[in-house]
Amino acid sequence: MDKTNDINIFNHYAPFIREFIYRNDWEELRSVQVEAAKSVFFSQNNILICSKTASGKTEAAFFPVLSVLESTQITGFGAIYLAPLKTLINDQFKRIDLLLGESNTPVFHWHGDVPSSHKKAALKNPRGILQITPESLEGMMLSRSISVRGLFHDLQFVIIDEIHFMTGTDRGNQVRCILERLARIIGRHPRRIGLSATVGDPQVSAEWLGENTGRDTEVVFIKNEKVRLRLACEHFFTQNAKTHTIQENKMYENYGDKYAYFLFSDEANKYVYNCAKGRFKSLIFLNTREETEHMTVALREIAKVKNEDDMFHIHHGNISKELREETENRMKDDGRQTATCATVTMELGIDIGSLERVIHLGAPNSVSSFLQRLGRSGRRRNTHEMILVINEDIVKPDALLPHSVPWDLLKAIAVIQLYVEERWIEPPYIKKMPFSLLFHQTLCILASSRELRPEEFNERVLSLSTFRHIDRKDYRTLLFHMLKTDMIQLTEEKTLIVGLEGEKLINSHKFLATFKNYEEYKVMHGNSAIGTVTSETPVGYVFLLAGFSWEVTEVIPAQKIVIVKKAGGSGMFPWPGSFREIHTRIIRQIRKVLSDDTQYPYLKPNAAERLRQARDIARSSGMLTQPVLHLGGAAWCIFPWLGSKSNWTLRRFLRSKCLKEFGLTEIEYGDWFYIRLNIGKGDGYGLIEHIRKYFQNDCPDLDSLVGERENPVYERYDEYVPQELIRRGYVADRMQGDEINEWLN
Repeated sequence: MDKTNDINIFNHYAPFIREFIYRNDWEELRSVQVEAAKSVFFSQNNILICSKTASGKTEAAFFPVLSVLESTQITGFGAIYLAPLKTLINDQFKRIDLLLGESNTPVFHWHGDVPSSHKKAALKNPRGILQITPESLEGMMLSRSISVRGLFHDLQFVIIDEIHFMTGTDRGNQVRCILERLARIIGRHPRRIGLSATVGDPQVSAEWLGENTGRDTEVVFIKNEKVRLRLACEHFFTQNAKTHTIQENKMYENYGDKYAYFLFSDEANKYVYNCAKGRFKSLIFLNTREETEHMTVALREIAKVKNEDDMFHIHHGNISKELREETENRMKDDGRQTATCATVTMELGIDIGSLERVIHLGAPNSVSSFLQRLGRSGRRRNTHEMILVINEDIVKPDALLPHSVPWDLLKAIAVIQLYVEERWIEPPYIKKMPFSLLFHQTLCILASSRELRPEEFNERVLSLSTFRHIDRKDYRTLLFHMLKTDMIQLTEEKTLIVGLEGEKLINSHKFLATFKNYEEYKVMHGNSAIGTVTSETPVGYVFLLAGFSWEVTEVIPAQKIVIVKKAGGSGMFPWPGSFREIHTRIIRQIRKVLSDDTQYPYLKPNAAERLRQARDIARSSGMLTQPVLHLGGAAWCIFPWLGSKSNWTLRRFLRSKCLKEFGLTEIEYGDWFYIRLNIGKGDGYGLIEHIRKYFQNDCPDLDSLVGERENPVYERYDEYVPQELIRRGYVADRMQGDEINEWLN
């Protein structure tokens, strides 16, 4: 410990932490640990800790927090650690429990998979740290509302991990509601500490973290961290990538959409196989669970043909807990070569040991996701390595303009360049009208309070910072609707209580969650749980799950169980996806990539050649400078260069204000990159002028773009909210008009 700051901070740590540092041969504290400790020890502020993956953020928060708890006579829980995933809590529990072995401070973890004996021990002698999911904390506030004050009366800190995963979501706002409700019970706001490696705008995240607490929020943001990137990107063609069987299409219709997955070519599969074999330990990220299943099977088949060991595993949210844990343990085993195909479940900070390489199939959906996934590699030697593999349908000779452009390759380059050139990450978006969450918290607050007078109820709910944009008139509309549907009741004493339908909903085991949930069937092979599917499957149907093929032999609807046997074939079960947002900066960066002559050193030969072709097409066609192009006959193509919110608004305008006037038919939305359509009346230039006139106003009438009878349900509890409020929230949080005007001018 040769640095003055290190020595000062080191001496403030509790003795058992100093011993831990000596025992592990640390030569110095990292910058993030010194700065975070200063804030904890020498202020009473909230703290947002922003630092790259594997930079020691966890220790930066826990070392000073544990030192404070060890030095004070606290009764009840002294700190809450909140994380979005059970696996993340389990992983951190093992790490902290090991650290606390020599201390007087215990640690407890609490979620649906934790044994009841452990929970009883926590309740019997509540001390130290409680590691818990948002849903379990909500459940504790509901079922143990009387004992909450005793459990948390001396609470000093709340640590929120992976805060970027929370901001802008109903789940994150649920956390803020819970913490504000808890503060009212114990009479003060404990200090909040947020952790993240990928915060796009630290100040916005800091305001989100600390709002309504009465404390300032300090940002510990370690700039100029030395990070070495080793990137490569290759491109492959395939034929008929997005195809579904008749059975699959029927199941996709259950979700009101046909969630597409992408089958990679044999050449691409072999390339991925060789890339994985080239490193001792790899993570293979894909954007959907269907793609993950297909790739795992393909890689296992290649290993079988080559007569080589099957080193491939799989990890996603519909695989059973036992199989996921088996995969995590294999990844931690440094004695065996391993590669795991995964979705977002491996994106967050679960410790999987020393990972050498990340392979990413398809373009990342955001810069934040790219960084999270890239940061999983190179933790030991500080060199992050990612190989991106891009697949594209073969371009037919008669393909229309937008179909001849490699959009996924361009998105991958745009995401990389935004970070490499500018260190830009998507800023958090703060929802203005979370009516679904408002419904949920209304029931939670009423259930935990037993009964309240309407005026008192309004104050308790609308004073929560999450609902600061909700108008009292709108809230009355929601409450009257809840009375009408028997979610709540008005007693003879003019107080509000939970109604019969509200009781049914609250007693559902899935009520605590605010993220969208689908009915699940457990898939069983003998006595082993394989995972879950999200609808009943017919007997005889063959599908992939956990990287193997299964045939349905029996369905038990009453118990929601699907019994299977091992099979051949490669049918796919469709899992519902989510609304994929993309920031306008990424779309505009694609245009910049097409207009530049920059040669990107990470592009492999196929990818570099495909980019050259795309640039030739873009420049010769005029798509970079003209908002609309004539493709011949009645066919036109609009290139908006807008992100998802603005693009979605433009689509709605075309459907509601232009369909009849311009005789629009055969409208094709090319993800967020283009809109191809046939114009039966007038031409594309007139259409663009029509769009311009509507959006050139400072406040275009976006409400009129959503039909009066339309009910655009997206969030978990939207179905229980009046349609007029759902439409209002949809316009406020999912639509944007100012960028359309900017684009056309």
